[in-house]
Parts: sequence; C-alpha cells; structure tokens
Amino acid sequence: MIELFRALALSLGIALLIGSLFNYWHGEPIYWVYYLVFILAAIVFLSFHPIWKIDEKYISRYLDNQFPQLEDSSALLLKEPNELGLLEGLQVAKIVQHLPLQQVFKPISSKIFIALAWLIAGAGVFMLLEHVPSLRSSSLKAEQAPKHKVSVEKVLPQVASYHLSIVPPTYTGNAPREQTQFTLKVETGAKVSWNIRTNKPVQSFYMIFNGEEKFKLNPTGANATEWSFSKQLDKQGFYQLELDGVKSDLYQIDIIPDFPVNIKILQPKPQTVIDVGMPTQIDLKALLSDDYGITEAFISATRASGKGESVSFTEKKINFNVSFKGAKSLTLNKHIDLKNLGMKPGDELYFFIQAKDNKGQQSRSDVYTVSIVDTAELMSMAGMTSGVNLVPEYFRSQRQIILDTEKLLAEKASIAVEEFKKRSNTLGIDQKLLRLKYGQFLGEENETEIGGDHDDHNDNDGHDHGKQDTQPEKFGDVQALMDKYAHKHDIAEDATFFEPEIKAQLKAVLNEMWSAELKLRTYAPEDALPFEYKALRLLKDLQQKSRVYVAKTTVKTAAIKPEKRLTGELKEITAPQQNLHYELKDHTKEELKLLLALLDLHKNGKPFSANDQALLQSGEKQIIIATASHPASYLPALKSLRRLSAQKLPALNDLNTVSNAIYNLIGTGTSLPQAQTKGLSKKLAEHYFNHLKGY
Repeated sequence: MIELFRALALSLGIALLIGSLFNYWHGEPIYWVYYLVFILAAIVFLSFHPIWKIDEKYISRYLDNQFPQLEDSSALLLKEPNELGLLEGLQVAKIVQHLPLQQVFKPISSKIFIALAWLIAGAGVFMLLEHVPSLRSSSLKAEQAPKHKVSVEKVLPQVASYHLSIVPPTYTGNAPREQTQFTLKVETGAKVSWNIRTNKPVQSFYMIFNGEEKFKLNPTGANATEWSFSKQLDKQGFYQLELDGVKSDLYQIDIIPDFPVNIKILQPKPQTVIDVGMPTQIDLKALLSDDYGITEAFISATRASGKGESVSFTEKKINFNVSFKGAKSLTLNKHIDLKNLGMKPGDELYFFIQAKDNKGQQSRSDVYTVSIVDTAELMSMAGMTSGVNLVPEYFRSQRQIILDTEKLLAEKASIAVEEFKKRSNTLGIDQKLLRLKYGQFLGEENETEIGGDHDDHNDNDGHDHGKQDTQPEKFGDVQALMDKYAHKHDIAEDATFFEPEIKAQLKAVLNEMWSAELKLRTYAPEDALPFEYKALRLLKDLQQKSRVYVAKTTVKTAAIKPEKRLTGELKEITAPQQNLHYELKDHTKEELKLLLALLDLHKNGKPFSANDQALLQSGEKQIIIATASHPASYLPALKSLRRLSAQKLPALNDLNTVSNAIYNLIGTGTSLPQAQTKGLSKKLAEHYFNHLKGY
C-alpha cells in the first residue's frame, strides 16, 4: 500500500506540474495533457518499482540487503516456531534482539515525503497558473502584444479630443470601425472621417497631405471648437494638422492593397502531349486565393486546327460549375474531355484560367498547352524523300510494324487465339531485328549490348582477337599479362560518328523499341502500339535533323560582266549622319550627397548656417517624395529633418536618422577596379620611394 501511494502521489504531482507549465506557455488549456503525463509517469515508476512482486520473500530480501546485522537470516522469521531446528531457533533468538524496527521504516518514510513534495509542488503550480486569472491574462496579453515598439503620437495642445471613423469599401466585407489615433492603416478606397474638438476657438484649420494637398476645414459649431473632415484614401503617405499656423507632427497613412486573385495550376504540366493509346482527356486542378474573396473563375480554351494558312482557331469558355460566394481560397477541379471540344489528332489546345475578385480585378494564369499526336502525319513520308538521311533504309520497317500491329488488332476477333499469339510473337521478332539494326549505329556488336552482358564468339564470326603468341612471356611485363586476359573492344559510346544529341535520341529510340518488343512477345500488341508510335516519332524527328541539302551548296550563278562593274546609280546613297541625343542628368543624388556630407560635419554640435538651411530644405523635398511612396521607411527621417531645421543645435540622433535615410535613397554605387599593392611589392615600392627622397 505504501508503494502504491508513492506511485499515485508522484505521478499526480508530475502530471500537474508539467501539464500546468505546458498550458501556460501554450495559452489555451488542453486538459488531456494531464492524463497523458500521469499515465507516462505511472508507467515509468512501475517499471522500476513493480508493486505486484512485493511479498514476504521480497521484504525478507530487502531487510537482508539493508541491515547486515540480520546476517541474511530474516527469512527464518517467516517460519512457524515448531518448524525451526535447533540452530535455526538460536539464530532467530539472536536476530530478534538486533531487529531495527525504527530504522526499517525510516527510508520508507523519506521516500513518501519526497512523493508528497512532488504532489504539493504540482498542485501549487497548477493553482497558481490555472486559477489565478491575473497571471494568465497578463501572459496572454504579453503574447498577443506586438513585438515592435509603438511610438506615442504627439498631438497639438489645442486639440482637446478626437476620433476617426473608418468605413472600408464594400468589396472587403469589413465592418466600419473607429479609432483614437491619427496614424492610419486602412484598406484601399476606405473613407476616413476626422472629428476633432479643440479646447479654444481656432481661426484657421488645415489638413495637409503628403506636403502638397492642403484642405481647409470648416467648423461644425458656432464657437469654432468642433471640426470634421472626410476623405477617401487611395494612396499611402502622410498628413499633418495646421491650427492657426502651427503644424502638428507627421502622421503615417498606410494603405492595405488589394491584390488580384492568385492562380496556381497544380495539374497538368505546362506542356502536355497525348500520345497514341493515351486517353484524350485531362484533369485540371488549380488553387485560387484572394485577400477578400473570389467572385468568378473560368477556363478560357482555344483550339487550333489545321496547318499553314488554313489554321483555324475556336475559343470556348469552360465553367467550373461551383459556387464561389466570395471564398478567399478554393481548390478547383475540372475533368476536360478533349473529344467533346472537337479535338482530333494534330490539334492543339491552349487554355488559361481567368478569375475576378470582389473588387472587380481580373487576373489570369499562364497559358498551358495540350496537343494530340497526329498519327496520319507521323505515318506519312512527307519531307523524308529529299536530302540525304542517316538511316533511310530502316524507316519504312518501323512504319510497317505499326501497320501490321494495327491490322492484327483489327483482326483479333476473327482469328484464333493461337494464330493471334503467333502473329504477335512474329511482330516482336521483327521489332527485335529492327532494334538490332539501329543498335549498330551506336557501335553495338550484337543484341547482348542491350539488356545483356554475354560475350560469346565463334571462330568465324569476324571478331577474332588474334592468334595466340607462342613466345615466352617476359617476367614483370604487366601489359602483356593484362593483354592475355583482357577482352578489348571498342566502347559503344565512342564507336560512332554522331553528335551527343543524336546519339541520345538514338538511345531513346532503342528503349522504345525494347518496350514495344516486350509487349509484342507477351501477346499485348495494344500496349505495344504507343511505344511503336513514339519510336517512329523519334526516328522521324531524328531524320529531319540529319537532312542535308546538297543542291543549295552546288548551285552556281553566271559571272558578272567586267564592263558592268561599278556602274550603278549612286544618287540615292547619302553620307551617313549621326544623331546625338543629350540627356538631362538628374542632380538629385549629388544634392543628397552634399547634404550627407553636411550632416557629417555637424555631428559635433555645430549649428547650421543660412546656406546650410537652404540645403536642408532642398533635401527635405526629396525625402518628402520618398515618404509619400514609403511612409514607414522615411517618415521618421522627415520628422528628424524638420527638427534639424528648427533646432539651433542639431541632435545627434536626428542626424543619424536622416543620414541612414539618405544612404537608402542614394544606394550603393558600383565599385571601380583599383590597383592594389600588397605584401612584398608594397614594401619594395615604399623602400624605393624613400630612397629617392633620401630617407
């Protein structure tokens, strides 16, 4: 019972401790963590302390191990007195006097206290973290608080109170909101209303946007203390208030852009070729996402048929047949049957996905292509009769194998099974012979070069290795020893005169023929047909690449008569004229560089002069332009620059802020190559120079 109590107390204490800490850092309570940790702790404890094995013998062994004065005789206490012998009785009488009852329970009680300590610690942490709302709320607020430092806005002393109302555009679906800070972060096209109350009547109230647009506000009350203004914001920048000629701090306007629908086509590939035997259909899968919602999406497909000047294009709009309902993310699937679109062999399909969001912005994906192999063009001999071909005598054989395979499939129902297998196997043999003939172009000697590694030769096969040398071998001649056992052949990779590209395509032809032969030998000609067509297409493309037009290189024209030379009219030929265009250089960077040097000179606290103030104002215009497009990056620099213009003694912090902004505007220039002297050459030059000066 004591060990069971220890197990429960220790497991429960560990579960409360670990579970409370986990939920504290996770933020939300997950109660199954307590049960999981409790079960794991109990399993670990019981594996080291098996309670079910505790019996009288276990206790006896424990006493003998812990107390040497018992002389390993505690097991005698378990016997009845009448069962003890003479010596056993004397031993029992001896150890009973030395039995340390108080010390037996001392280590057990210490272990119980340790288990209770774990239980109390776990319960205390659980109560502290789970049932004290102040600590939990503070931890959640600390996690949810923004990690960047929020600057406190500076408000003019004339402003008593203010609040801003923001009405997002309808395409966002966001509800109107209000805020009590001048810094704005709104959606594109949001309408913002300023409601400001001053603590005294104001004669003039202006709002200035990006240092250019200036709007005069009219009071809403008779005492000129309540003012309101509304404006729709479409571009980011900054603004400030001007009350009776006193300007406020600069407040940032951050516009949340609305991006068009992002379209990502996952399936099929950008270029898909449907070969012979493949289903004339595609499965389209696309992922669409938008900031605020998608209202429409469809497939724009264009079918191209014909060749040359007789090409015709047919456009069709394919809907997804789904309800968008302003969803922000959708996975669209569409099964497209090319036959229903009217496509036939030789046609191509160009399609893209076009989508529209809640704002009306349209976007489209890249154009994807699907083409069906034209078997009629592939089987024709057009373009193959003129010119010199590398392998013209074998091309008709592959074409004939395809015709025989199609004929066999057409007659399958009218012939016997044995006849069908016999003809299929015969076609497989023909495909093998054709493959071996093409293998000769890659330097292969026999059929074992593909898929085999045999090396058998006959005496009359024309591949003898020479007569055996009857002369005695020289001792230590390694080359002679290697020649005796080595089998020397030309490497198939080097035994051809083809270019690497043609050689690679020939290998691809052999692979397709090998697959076709395998299907024909296993009585599956319908499966062999796609490989046969692919081999034919590769062969035809290979022969088109290797065509040689001898006629163009041998045509000779008549010689020009000597009396006609240099007698042409030259009045239309005029002297060459060169037009030079002078571009006006932008001196903005030069002015900013001068301002940067000026700021560096005044880091010692020296005040700015009148000429320096003019350069500060010139630089302020450039920073205002940059702030209008990137207010988050350059608004602090603009504030610092205006403080520098108003201060008598420039602050070092403002100087560094403006300098960093100018560095970002100027950018890093391209470094020019410079001669560098290092090491001994530098020391030699210095020594020579000092020697000339007489040092």
